[in-house]
Order: sequence, then C-alpha cells, then structure tokens
Amino acid sequence: MSLIEKLNPIVGRHEELASLMSGENLSGNEFTKLSVEYAELSPIVEAIQAYRVAIREREDLQELLKDPDMKSMAQDDLVRLNKDIPMLESHIKFALIPKDVDDAKDAILEIRAGTGGDESALFVADLLGMYKSIAVGRGWSVELLESSNSEAGGYKEIIARVTGRNVFSALKFESGVHRVQRVPETESQGRVHTSAATVAVLPEVDEVDVDIQDKDLRIDVYRASGSGGQHVNKTESAVRITHMPTGTVVAIQDESSQHKNKAKAMKILQARIYDAQRQKLHDERSEDRKSQVGSGDRSERIRTYNFPQGRVTDHRINLTLYKLDEILRGTGLDEMIHALTAEDQATKLADLDE
Repeated sequence: MSLIEKLNPIVGRHEELASLMSGENLSGNEFTKLSVEYAELSPIVEAIQAYRVAIREREDLQELLKDPDMKSMAQDDLVRLNKDIPMLESHIKFALIPKDVDDAKDAILEIRAGTGGDESALFVADLLGMYKSIAVGRGWSVELLESSNSEAGGYKEIIARVTGRNVFSALKFESGVHRVQRVPETESQGRVHTSAATVAVLPEVDEVDVDIQDKDLRIDVYRASGSGGQHVNKTESAVRITHMPTGTVVAIQDESSQHKNKAKAMKILQARIYDAQRQKLHDERSEDRKSQVGSGDRSERIRTYNFPQGRVTDHRINLTLYKLDEILRGTGLDEMIHALTAEDQATKLADLDE
C-alpha cells in the first residue's frame, strides 16, 4: 500500500469529524470529544495536503521537462521539490506513529534486589537515587509508597509513585534487569562482584482504566512489623489485598493509618493488573517481543553499570556511555532515554513502511 493510500482514511475521518461537529443535538461532552480528535488530526491533514500538492506539482514538472523552452525552469523547481517531498513524508510518518495511550500518565516504580545479596540491596538504593535525581531535574515528584530495608543498608524492595509531566513516557524503557559490576566495600581482595536488581515501571491508572470487582478482592489487615519496643505498631494498620482471579497480591504497612495503607495498596494493585493486561495485548500484537525496545520483559537484562570502567551499557540498543557517575546522578540518564525513544520510533517507522 502506498503512502497516499494509507493517508486517505485519515483525511476522510477529518472530514467526517467536521461534518459531525456541525450537526445538531450534540451534547457538550460529545462536541468536546469530537473537537479534541479533530484538533489532533488537523496538523497531520495539513501536512498531507501539502504533500499531495507537492506530488502533483512534481508530476506536472516532469511533463514540462519535455518542452525545451520550459526544461530549465522545470529542472530548478524539481530540485526544490525533490528536497521538500522527503521532508514532508518524514513529517507525516512521524505523525502517524501509533501513540502510547499511557505516555502522559504518572507511574508506579518498583525496584527489587536480585542476585548479589547485600550488594544488590545497595544497588537498589543507587537506582532509587538515580530516578529521584532525574525527577528533580524534570520537576516531577516522588512519593515512597513502601520499602523494605536491608540490614546491611540499601533496600530489599521499594515501591514509589512518580508524578509529573509525561512520566511513563520517559521511564517505561527502564523496566527489566539492571546489572552492576563493582568491588564491594567488604571485599578485601579487590575482586569485582556482579549483582542485579529488577525495575518495573507501571502506568498509574484510574478505576475507569481497569475493572476490579469488590467480590474479587480479599483484604487482610494485620499488625505492621517494627523495630521493637515503642516503635512496634500496636494496631492492625498493615493491609494486604489479594486479587483472587489473577493471584496478584499487594501488602502495604508504610502508614500508621489502615485507610491510607489500603488506598496505597489499591493504587499499586490497579497498576499491576492494568500492566498485565497491557503486556498480554502487546504479546498478542508482537510475534517477537524480544526485538521490541519497549517489551517490558521483567526478566530481560537490559543494562549493565560497570564501576571499574566507569561505563553504562544498554544491551537493547548496544549503546555504551562512559558517564557512569553522571547517569547515577540522573543528569546523564536523559541521553540514554532519548536514545531508547529514538530506537523505538525507528522501529515503528519501519513498521509503517511494510
């Protein structure tokens, strides 16, 4: 199918929206919904119209080349058009890249220690610091929902809520296994150890985005664990919610209020169930998920942080940056995110050409 043929339905839909918006008996909500879609399509349609005009003009100029008196002028104009048309095609194709409906959403960030024991828990703290730093740079907010401390320092697990402009769009490619290679402080022989942590970035959702029935939930309350003595919570404020159809379990004991812990647990549960549905749909659409930058495969090793060499390598796009300190401070992570986003767009552009 030619590009022109692919564009016809878009122009047709734009014209249909214009007609519907001029109709009578439209409610305010219906008109708003139609006008939003119309506004989104308008820049694409303008580019399509300019592209069609350029194609027709090029065809006319090719005819003029047969006229000796007009050949010189036609050649000059063809040079210009042969530069303009590829630019218009590129602009249209980028506009046609399928949008991720979750890109503008906030995110639930989960980081868990993997292989490597205490060193892995320390690495979880490093990753949390990295994401907190990029959040500060982008004007986002980070709220810690749940954490499990390691005795040697760091965290066995943390769950945080990241809010701000296009959070999920920026962080969605962080999901997967992050590996660290460095000499632990307790290593007397100076040997490099390899540890790992798993990151999951889930789009935060509202109740309307995922259907969870009260009858499918089992809610248990219990006394939160503490450090002993006066710090032990004497009330049953900790909450565990089990979604029985999927077996998804979320336990929160961060707050002293049972109500607040339940609200946090529900937010995480909704995100996990929605993410599972999202991944299932992605599986059905993709024959080879491993080739997709945004596969979200939690078991896939995506990045290595090598301290002795001061480098960070993203294995999905074979990108190595010798900016380990800057990346862990958050200031260098943008370059990695931009490269991953560009690769994802290139993959989707290639799909449009098939």
